[in-house]
Amino acid sequence: MTSRRALLSLLLALLLAAPAVSIAGGDWNDGAIAWRPLDEGLAEAKKDGKPVCLVVYTEWCPHCTNYAKVFHDPGVVEKSKRFVMIRIDKDKKAMSAHRYAPSGDYVPRTVFLSPDGEIRKDVTAKREDYPHFYDENDPASILSGMDAALAEAKKAA
Repeated sequence: MTSRRALLSLLLALLLAAPAVSIAGGDWNDGAIAWRPLDEGLAEAKKDGKPVCLVVYTEWCPHCTNYAKVFHDPGVVEKSKRFVMIRIDKDKKAMSAHRYAPSGDYVPRTVFLSPDGEIRKDVTAKREDYPHFYDENDPASILSGMDAALAEAKKAA
């Protein structure tokens, strides 16, 4: 009986010490960022006159999982309130995701849209090969894109 308790105690200790299981596709901070489904988000953007930050990702992509972490940055959370935030799983919504692939079908891909749903081709991550691939490790990259999208929205208003 004591060896059984010792074994159970050891097993419990190992489980508690194990790293947390990562969430497929990343933890996108759903509690702090108001992510919307595509159709609902586009309708909200049009009604409220807000620009859209649209992220295309997959659950299997390690870069998407890393990129999700930048949406926990306090500055990104705060700035997201000025956008309609939309996230599309490329594997589950392939046709929709493909519609928002101005520079290729890679993931993660972040595209900014005008309130009427048009792609802002002038707002990019400033990369030659993957212009809509913002730095997955540095919130400054997406913040720069958000600032550019807000500036373009202001010009258009």
